[in-house]
Amino acid sequence: MSTHSQYIVQKLWNYCNILRDDGMSYGDYVEQLTYLLFLKMAYERTQPPYNQPSRIPEGYGWETLMSRDGDDLETHYRHILESLGKQPGMLGIIFRKAVNKIQNPAHLRRLIVDLIDREEWTTLDTDVKGDAYEGLLQKNAEDTKSGAGQYFTPRPLIQAIVDVMRPQPGQRICDPACGTGGFLLAAHDYIARHNNLDRIQRQFLKFEALRGWEIVDNTARLCVMNLFLHGIGSDEEGKSPVRVTDSLASHPGEYFDMVLTNPPFGRKSSITITKKNGGSEREANIIERNDFWASTSNKQLNFVQHVKSLLTVEGRAAVIVPDNVLFEGGAGETIRRKLLDECDVHTLLRLPTGIFYAQGVKANVLFFDKEPASPNHWTERLWVYDLRTNQNFTLRTNPLTRSHLDGFVASYNPENRHQRQESERFHSFSYDELLKRDKVSLDLFWLRDESLESSDMLASPDVLAASIVEDLQSALEQFTAIAEDLGGSNMSVGGK
Repeated sequence: MSTHSQYIVQKLWNYCNILRDDGMSYGDYVEQLTYLLFLKMAYERTQPPYNQPSRIPEGYGWETLMSRDGDDLETHYRHILESLGKQPGMLGIIFRKAVNKIQNPAHLRRLIVDLIDREEWTTLDTDVKGDAYEGLLQKNAEDTKSGAGQYFTPRPLIQAIVDVMRPQPGQRICDPACGTGGFLLAAHDYIARHNNLDRIQRQFLKFEALRGWEIVDNTARLCVMNLFLHGIGSDEEGKSPVRVTDSLASHPGEYFDMVLTNPPFGRKSSITITKKNGGSEREANIIERNDFWASTSNKQLNFVQHVKSLLTVEGRAAVIVPDNVLFEGGAGETIRRKLLDECDVHTLLRLPTGIFYAQGVKANVLFFDKEPASPNHWTERLWVYDLRTNQNFTLRTNPLTRSHLDGFVASYNPENRHQRQESERFHSFSYDELLKRDKVSLDLFWLRDESLESSDMLASPDVLAASIVEDLQSALEQFTAIAEDLGGSNMSVGGK
């Protein structure tokens, strides 16, 4: 991140401490910044030298905020949010269900006049604007109490995945659980940085190459703003690269050359039903689609099937999945068998613990290519890189960096992944070996865990504590899912 980007992030972030006294969270603050930044930039585009027609309906633009104060400002700002939320395209997504959470009009006035209006945002380089906004999103994700971290995949991990996947000009790339847009941004930047694009290729990259789905309104607005500040998409009608909907509900009817995604954490999909007595109960939401191999309420297993369905023939995917996807029986075994047969499942990266903002996560990256229909299996050999055993990371004292993934990228050998060599952390397993494993488990490991052999090799107390918390939370989540399945309709909240 450039010095100018860091300056802008710090300038905007410092003011959040004042608003927190009003009960606003970091997430609330970033949302309000999103609304106001968009309004300010839309206004700047109507001024010289741009002189573009305004996309903001008359009477709701930035200049109408600058001319108001006190309760009149607060009331008008609320009307702006309500009106713009009904607009089409990226504009409607950014302001969809928007609510003013700055209750003190004086604080709102200062945010508008003293912070945002004093910067000419449109004249800033795209990298500066984009990096500054990414910085705000990361600070928001670091506030673990808000839960925002579950939508923010560590950027060094995203960068390494994109570096081995190598997206190319003209390819269509999607993320069916796009969060704040990290994978889409990284793919866009990789293509722009590694290729001398002509005008047609640049237009395709800006408007057509990238697609994302996000089910949470607040996260979708952050994603759209993030993409917009990086020069992706347009605020014109029909130009938004992001759709606000449940991507698992049905196939979108379009296919992609590449899918890069980190589906939401948590094993079960469920719906809450309100009962006649005022209570509520949760029911497992089993996804049933004709293009799926198995019906299950496990979200990650459904996303694996969904990703496969989105790929063109010879399309490629990288999906972050929790450990249970690798070994769970029933539908999990069915899906793994089908995936090994119908796709080339060639690489698995076992991730270390302590790298995600959401706690209790033991995850992996599964790489596979969709192949044409064939009577024979497509997977010949699965290569597994173990970055977990004897590795200790924490978000604050030892965060994951891109250099920690250099060994994986080199072992992956993106220039020609068919020419690989085994190493201490990189082993391969044949298709026949995989099929002989109980439930076709892909939960593969071979390195000795040194921490189990000598007290001298134990990790620091904070790392051990974090690991214990992760294990307990993971176990609690699994027991909760089992209890819900066993309890069925007898599981209720708020009523007897």
